[in-house]
Amino acid sequence: MSSEAYCVKCKAKRTMSEENVVTMKNGRAAARGKCPTCGTGMYKILPKT
Repeated sequence: MSSEAYCVKCKAKRTMSEENVVTMKNGRAAARGKCPTCGTGMYKILPKT
């Protein structure tokens, strides 16, 4: 699973590396990974299933 997310540092959409799915406090799923260019943490809330 490779998601695109917005990198705040690069100010561009990038495909996350080292991506894994986590569950937030409210029970929603989110993808968490790193920007392949600068290494900044990226986060994307996933749609409900």
